Amino acid sequence: MQKMALLSHAAERVGSDSLKKWELVGSGGFGDVYKARHKDWGFDVAIKLLRDGVGCYASPLLPKENALFEEVNHMDKVSCEFVLRVYGIYEGNTPCGGLSMQTGIVMEFMSRGSVQDLLKELCAPPPWPLAFRLAHQVALGMNFLHSRDLMHHDLKPSNVLLNDDLNAKLADFGLSRVSTSALNSSEERTGEVGGTYKYMPPEAFDASYEPVRAFDRYSYGILLWCIVTGNEPYPMAGNSLVALRIPKGDRPSCEKINQREVEGLEELVDLMKMCWDGNPAKRPAFKECLEVTQEGFSKHKKGIHVAVHHVLTRLESHTSNQYSNRSVPLSFSPQTPEQSKSHDKKDPVRVTQTEKKSISDSEETLSDTDKAKFIDDNRAVLIQDVSEVMAIVDELGDMVHSETYSVIDTIQTSQEKMRVLFLRTFRSGGVTVKAAFYTVLKRHQPKLVERLSGTY
Repeated sequence: MQKMALLSHAAERVGSDSLKKWELVGSGGFGDVYKARHKDWGFDVAIKLLRDGVGCYASPLLPKENALFEEVNHMDKVSCEFVLRVYGIYEGNTPCGGLSMQTGIVMEFMSRGSVQDLLKELCAPPPWPLAFRLAHQVALGMNFLHSRDLMHHDLKPSNVLLNDDLNAKLADFGLSRVSTSALNSSEERTGEVGGTYKYMPPEAFDASYEPVRAFDRYSYGILLWCIVTGNEPYPMAGNSLVALRIPKGDRPSCEKINQREVEGLEELVDLMKMCWDGNPAKRPAFKECLEVTQEGFSKHKKGIHVAVHHVLTRLESHTSNQYSNRSVPLSFSPQTPEQSKSHDKKDPVRVTQTEKKSISDSEETLSDTDKAKFIDDNRAVLIQDVSEVMAIVDELGDMVHSETYSVIDTIQTSQEKMRVLFLRTFRSGGVTVKAAFYTVLKRHQPKLVERLSGTY
């Protein structure tokens, strides 16, 4: 009766006899997640089960099953393409759980894991088009949650899941207050009010704090930093140090984020900093965040299909051991920018518009032959100054032979990568490839092209 009281309607019941091909695919602060094939539906689903001993700080006497039913109620209220879909309640035995009956949630299965998984696989951030799309889709999902008077309380990379096409959906917002971690890692330990320490706002470390929407806005700021840099915040800090330093104003470092070579990045970083402001009242609502993320993604939308294709190709090749050097990270160098030599601030709108106009005007007068001549004439400078080689190579796609791609990927320096491009790809591909390289280079490093343009 206590279970049913938490349900808003008669949820679909799924028993063990309806499922086959069980496979443990993940663990988290709540417990375990299995993938299983539903015999009647014909597709894979995810089964989330709480482990024994997992409690709920918000209601210490509440049975673990009730936390699951509470999440079903929450997820049932948010039918949205950016929030994970729930199919019903699982009740039965699992192949790994012995004879005891277990209760869980039957959810949409996200085949590509989480943003955290993606960043670990790539050993770097995603290419810019995908990074901007992830930032926007998370903001869309969070805006929808808040519009339904729901808060997440544990927004972080591992709770943003990815489908086959690397589109993002929010998960685990109903279990954010299930605080005893099922992981051995202290990095995933949650606080009493819900949330993971490194993603919690400074006010949340006050014992009397009660979460409000500003909690999620802060977490979103830290999440943006993770997406843009590809790193985990405060990697060397334990929870006690995080709890001490965050209220004192410490935040992840932004020194290595280049805000000048990528359109929309400066605005995204500004949004990031507003979201993690120490004053909750100054953090923008997600509806305001959407204005920035929509604008940023629109600048890179044309490249999203190429970016997704190449990320998926890299992930598949990594899984199948296509490349012999397993120690080489699956990196995308556009997100590992060089530190700016100058800290002088410029008007981002004026600079962007001026750069776009001057370079696009020059491109209108260039034929493919002229573009190829530009590449040949500036060979020495391009080898020295092109820093975003892998991002450009990714956009060139099949123009770069897979063997050449593998060689370039194993090289550590941008200069050596460029030399291989000139010796192999440009030599064999001729005018067509050089012209394509010029076009992509113009998008990634407009100042470099403008500086070298001269009479072109």
